[in-house]
Amino acid sequence: MITRARQINLAIAAVLIATAAACQAQDSSGHRRDGQPAPGATRPFTLVASGDVLPHSSIIDRAASDAGGDGYDFRPMLAGVRPIVSGADLAICHMETVYGADGDYSGYPTFKSPPQVAEGLAATGYDACSTASNHSLDDGAAGIGRTLDALDRAGVRHAGSARTAREASGATMLRAGGARVAQLAYTYDTNGIPLPQGQPWAVRTIDPDRIVADARAARKAGADVVVVSLHWGTEWQDEPDEQQLDLSRRLTASATAGRADIDLILGTHAHVPQAYEKVNGTWVVYGMGDQIAGEMYNGEGVQDPRGNESTIGRFTFAPPARAGERWRVTKAEFIPQGFDLDAGRVLDLNAALDQGAAVGAVRDRVRDVVLSRGAGEDGLVMGK
Repeated sequence: MITRARQINLAIAAVLIATAAACQAQDSSGHRRDGQPAPGATRPFTLVASGDVLPHSSIIDRAASDAGGDGYDFRPMLAGVRPIVSGADLAICHMETVYGADGDYSGYPTFKSPPQVAEGLAATGYDACSTASNHSLDDGAAGIGRTLDALDRAGVRHAGSARTAREASGATMLRAGGARVAQLAYTYDTNGIPLPQGQPWAVRTIDPDRIVADARAARKAGADVVVVSLHWGTEWQDEPDEQQLDLSRRLTASATAGRADIDLILGTHAHVPQAYEKVNGTWVVYGMGDQIAGEMYNGEGVQDPRGNESTIGRFTFAPPARAGERWRVTKAEFIPQGFDLDAGRVLDLNAALDQGAAVGAVRDRVRDVVLSRGAGEDGLVMGK
């Protein structure tokens, strides 16, 4: 005969066994081994991304001034967009230059930036940066090492360049909401500078087959969302060039078992804002423009204010309705930015409209370029 106390003990044991089984069925990625999302692992998230951080000599001088004669401080320069960046679940920047050391810093044409840039990015709220660019080898392997070391110290993850073959072998895995997000980054070239001897993995260059293979490997490793950063395009051209259009179509068409291999493409390099477009159901930002840069001169040698205009892209991802489907972008936004050369400050142009009609004109020009390929019809809106 089973007593009342014995019945209670058996019920408690059953609950403990069920709880243990559920815990064992959930892996470190927040997913159960039966393929269903684990409880609490399916929260949506917001991702923001911004354009090239390109510290010319005037930018370095401004950071020194902002530090009051004691090093370099890039935090005030970026403070105007901190609410947008820090308010996202995941924030990605593009660190176009490498870092120097012991005061050996320089701007164009061979960039070596103060490592305090990394501290400024971290203080603004950035979680990771793409580091593959045409300037990645401006100071060889040593420059890559100093850059990634400084980002590590600041707590900013990175993708696109590497110190070791092992570091270069996989995607950068990030957490956002209930998702694991893989970041991959590539550049069209390194300004003709050859990869360091014996280090063919030092900088990832654009190869469509490799990008697809890397994306599939990231998915196999547990990525819910795969983000690809591309340093590409034609400088000073508002419209995406044929390489951008062809590559975006090819990459977004790639799928495995009916699920897209790549969930978002983020473009940099052109120095000017370029269009956003939904291609094969995937959002592509052809070019975000320069977030931080000094006085910019276009290919004809004329100062061009477009080189100090950019956007922040903000995408809200929601978990799939069924296991095996992709995370969906439920809201796509862009936020126009400018860089005030006189003040040495990044501006949220929507927030700065009270500074006069000129700011509104720049904001409207950026908006028109961003929407020039019909992204508004697919739901892209200007955010605040």
